[in-house]
Amino acid sequence: MTWIIAIIMGGIIGWLASIVMRTDAQQGIFLNIVVGCIGSILGRFLFGGLLGGGHLRGDAFDWRTLLTAFLGAIILLAAVNLFRRGRLR
Repeated sequence: MTWIIAIIMGGIIGWLASIVMRTDAQQGIFLNIVVGCIGSILGRFLFGGLLGGGHLRGDAFDWRTLLTAFLGAIILLAAVNLFRRGRLR
């Protein structure tokens, strides 16, 4: 059951990050899930010591986990945009 919650929360976080980065029209639900889950790992790696928080499988509804996952997803989308387009947005 925790994997299902992690996939759903990853999809929501990826969708919100794609709206902020204006890439929502380019990606579907599958990429939103991938961006949210990988962004969660990236955010926990980068900001986990600073903000705390866990991972989407165990602490999916903790505000620190959601914040680190959201920030990680935004950084991931910014890096992809920088690589593909040569600019952050």
